[in-house]
Parts: sequence; structure tokens; C-alpha cells
Amino acid sequence: MGQEPRRDTRGIVDAAGLFARVRFRRRLPAADALRPYIEHYWLIDWTDLPEPYLTRIVPHPSVNLVFQRYGPPGRATGWGELAGIGPDLFIQRLAGTGRVCGVQFRPGGFRPFAPDRPVSAWTGQRIPSGTAAETAAVLGPDDDDRRVAALDALLLTRGPHPGPQAHLAMELARRIRTDRTVRRVSALARDAGMPVRTLQRLFADWVGVSPKWVILRHRLHDALERAEYADGVDWAALAAELGYSDQAHLVRDFTATIGVSPAAYASSSATTAK
Repeated sequence: MGQEPRRDTRGIVDAAGLFARVRFRRRLPAADALRPYIEHYWLIDWTDLPEPYLTRIVPHPSVNLVFQRYGPPGRATGWGELAGIGPDLFIQRLAGTGRVCGVQFRPGGFRPFAPDRPVSAWTGQRIPSGTAAETAAVLGPDDDDRRVAALDALLLTRGPHPGPQAHLAMELARRIRTDRTVRRVSALARDAGMPVRTLQRLFADWVGVSPKWVILRHRLHDALERAEYADGVDWAALAAELGYSDQAHLVRDFTATIGVSPAAYASSSATTAK
């Protein structure tokens, strides 16, 4: 596993707009025992926003444990929740002053901390999680190292309970993310030496969504990031590169999720950057 957290903006809609308003950091767990299962911790703080801002995220195929507080210290209530994989665009209103500390589990890495249920049981769900003391321990410190230590301590009380299925699911999900030649579930199953049905059950139990969903979501993340940062995108060529049957299919997926066409989004991002 890498020794640094990801630095990309995959999944963040209007990343430049968000980063202009908040302090956003990613940190790895300090505890080595947690690193195989945790993508990263994410820490966000903002102070005295002059006007509300809607942050929009195209969710990853990952479960998140999130602690959040809205309002100034001493006059705000914090709480924690477990957020299963979200099938739709996630929208959160940020206003005034606030703080959010989250754990993004690797795809396949959550169930070792909650082994009694398949991860698909959490998909689309947002469930209260964490005691008042745990929430205060995570959200209270201004120092990032102390927040990381609090998240480490909390997770180590819950696991991990490793097993071969978890590691297999994480490896196959990692391959989908990193190898853009993986475009068909049947090919992934064949390479893994298992029937398609077995692969689908593995992903339902350990990732929470189907392997096809993961493939399609990473395609959309690629298209979003390209639209955010690239000038003069050849959308037909990008559609082919990402494995879409044609440009129209890419445009439909992008528009249905983000709310605007990729060309309109790219134009808006270019205007904002000027």
C-alpha cells in the first residue's frame, strides 16, 4: 500500500470551488494495522463562510464513517454517522463555521470492522454511529495528529477482523480502479478464476455494490476529472478510452449524475479558473 494519501480530486464536483472555501486534507492512519483497510482519513474545516455553499460529491465505492459539527465551537452539536455507498450525487450544504472528519474505507475494507452483515446492507444508508465521547474526541482537537490518533483509537476498538475474502475483494476492486482495461465483469471473473455469480456475491458481501457498478463509477470519475482540468476534451475519444459504446452513452451517464453535460461542466470549470 502507498505511504501517502491520494492527492487527486476524483469524485469532487467543482473541486476548485470547494477548496477555495474550506481547508481540505487527507491523512493516512498512524496505526499500521489499519492501513490495509483504510483509503484515508479526510479532514475539512471552514470558518465564517460569507454565503452558503453546496458541496457535491460523486460517491466512491466506499463506506465512510463521518463525524461532523456545524456552528462555532461551544455552540454547535457534533454527531457521527455511518454512510454506506451512495448510489446518487451526495450534496451537503456548508455555511458559517464547521468541521468534518471522515474515514474512507477501501472498497472491501469495511466489513472487517462490522463482520456480521454484508456490506450491501449499508448501501444507500446513513446511520447514526459513535458515542458522544468518541465524537468529541474526533472533532474536538484543532491538531490534525490528535484527530488521526482519535480515529485510530476508535477503529482499533472495532477491528479489524481480517480474512481472505476481504483481501480478495479489496484486490479486485483495486484492479478495477487502476486498470482501465477492465471493462467487463465476465473478463474480471475469468481472470479471478471464478464464475460471474460468485464474483457478484463477493462484491455484494464485501464491497456493497456490484462489480459492474464499480466499473461504471470509475469511468464517471475519470470523465469528471478530465472535464474539470483538461482543455479542449475530445469527448468521442474519451468515451472510447473509458470503454463507453459511444459518446452519447458517456454524455447520458455524466448528465444524469452531475446534472449538466460534460461539455457544459468543462466550460463552467474553465470560466471559474480564469
